[in-house]
Amino acid sequence: MNPTFKPSLLKHSSALFSSPVISKSVANESQLTLENTTLRNNSIFRQEAERYLSNNPNTKHIDIYLNDINGSFRGKRMNITSLLSLEKGAYFPQSVYSMDKEGKVQSTLNDDLAVNEPDRICFPVAGTLRPCGHHPAENAQILLTMKNDQGNPYSLEPRVILENVLSKFHEHGLYPVIAPEIEFYLEDAQNRNIQNSGCFHLAVPSEHTAFIEELETMATRQNLPLSGIVCEAEAGQFELNLQHSGQVVDICENVLALRRLTSTVAQRFGFNANFMAKPYSQMSGSGLHFHISLNDEQGNNVFASGDKNLNEMMRLCLAGMLNLMPASMAILAPNVNSFRRLRKNLNEPLFSSWGFNQRSAALRIPCSGEAHRRIEYRLAGSDANPYLAMATLLTGMLYGLEKIEDDPVADLTACSPVLPLFQQHALDEFRQCPYLTAALGEAFSQQWIQTKLSELTWFESIVTPEESVFSY
Repeated sequence: MNPTFKPSLLKHSSALFSSPVISKSVANESQLTLENTTLRNNSIFRQEAERYLSNNPNTKHIDIYLNDINGSFRGKRMNITSLLSLEKGAYFPQSVYSMDKEGKVQSTLNDDLAVNEPDRICFPVAGTLRPCGHHPAENAQILLTMKNDQGNPYSLEPRVILENVLSKFHEHGLYPVIAPEIEFYLEDAQNRNIQNSGCFHLAVPSEHTAFIEELETMATRQNLPLSGIVCEAEAGQFELNLQHSGQVVDICENVLALRRLTSTVAQRFGFNANFMAKPYSQMSGSGLHFHISLNDEQGNNVFASGDKNLNEMMRLCLAGMLNLMPASMAILAPNVNSFRRLRKNLNEPLFSSWGFNQRSAALRIPCSGEAHRRIEYRLAGSDANPYLAMATLLTGMLYGLEKIEDDPVADLTACSPVLPLFQQHALDEFRQCPYLTAALGEAFSQQWIQTKLSELTWFESIVTPEESVFSY
């Protein structure tokens, strides 16, 4: 175990992670800090925008957008002459973060959100000004982040939810490091035909070569840290690997940007990039895996330990994630289709509890040297919102550090948690987990449950062609 962390502190880590009482003077200082931060961010944005225009003089349009709770892009296209004016902000309705997958606002009939859909000011996120995947010489794109009517980050925004969870680690000298892996199927856009290449196959089919080379080129132009493209076991299935990084929020944004870029580039070559969790009933699903470790303030991995000899920090984090795993499924598997990936049949889960070097484990401890010890969380589907998925995983780690004594960890990690295998059950588990709903925000949690129940109700109302076969 890293000597920075004493067992006595870990056994009473609720004190370690307690929130200080904020005095009125401190609150005033925070407001001044917010104003200074805004000015500094405006200066950074102007420099970034001027540099971009200098390097891309033929740019005509700029797409400004927000990422909603489903990870979809919601925005509009503007003339590039409006780029510099974005430092003063642009307005979007706050209902963007209360939309279902079809873009319909999910809210009670009598509240202000449903009746008036009030606008909120949004500002550019530094480092997200990039060329678009479609006609990159002429089109640019940039992510915005929303403020509430007091000028603070909007609590329903997934990016903000992750920042709030991360702050609990940073305040106490812990810094998560992650490396995502995103799986998807590359299909023929006309008839969804896919060709088998086999897991880790090096000789990529010739019709895919140009697509892969263009995706790598555009990822570089967009400054996305794509470290590799791997053939998976199933026909036409690929995995995108991103470099490990301590910039957790930025990396989650990169996942969404890369997902969109992959779809755009695929269309240019006559393909469809399918990021469904389970697009084919008889083939493997597609996951969004996260490799996670924790660093201290000196950059040391606090999970560092010998082979199959987990230290106290890692045991507590494993136990916490396992404890919250049933409730976490509501976020990690956001759609009905997501649960098809997570079960062998109607009664048997596909993933087990945890294990060393086991891909059947929900929490896998990969082969590594001591300094690179980490946890691979394998439950999230490729359709999950990476901001929310990561906030959920980290909350599980916090639960282990705050609520679990080290002595019973062996008991907690000795058996698999009973996981919900259907969306309704997962939402019930989520609703009954106050630690997780509080960490993600009560307003967001209520909105998420309402939206997902509405989507589920719509899905259950559909009569499929398969059902009609048995009607005679």
